[in-house]
Amino acid sequence: MSKRLFDLFFATLGLLLVFPLLLVLYTIAAIDTKQSGIFFQTRIGQFGLPFTIYKIRTFGRPSEKRISKLGAFLRNSKLDELPQLWNIFIGNMSFVGPRPDIAGYYDSLQGENRKILKLKPGLTSLASIKYANEEYLLEKQENPLEYNDTIIFPDKVKMNLEYYCSNSIYGDLKIIWKTIYR
Repeated sequence: MSKRLFDLFFATLGLLLVFPLLLVLYTIAAIDTKQSGIFFQTRIGQFGLPFTIYKIRTFGRPSEKRISKLGAFLRNSKLDELPQLWNIFIGNMSFVGPRPDIAGYYDSLQGENRKILKLKPGLTSLASIKYANEEYLLEKQENPLEYNDTIIFPDKVKMNLEYYCSNSIYGDLKIIWKTIYR
């Protein structure tokens, strides 16, 4: 089975199974944040091309930068990422691959590291498992941006390059298993 067929089959199945939950989460998030329950953001995808990622909204207006109590729960449980099944279904993401980032990171890679851009971004990866609590790790730093740029991001690049060199359906299944049972 090809990776795309795997993604398409399980994204379709996932969307069918979680659609009622998505409607409930959307409605609750819309009430909680007083705006659309879906958050759209441009991220960098395969070949360095931008695409729109979908998430359940977990914060109020951008000027507020406040994560609601519900939003904190959704982020901790990763339920806010369920709409990315749509991204997988339409083909701009995969279940496993480097997590999509904002412009200025993956699209700025040089040399050998640019191989990562050949991969579709993923819902999960070994790097996202390792840095599942990245927000809280950064919160503790005196200079979070510098820590991300000098410690976390280079480590993610290294891990994602290793994935690029050795990815397989079997390897993806192991990563999905680790994501579910961490």
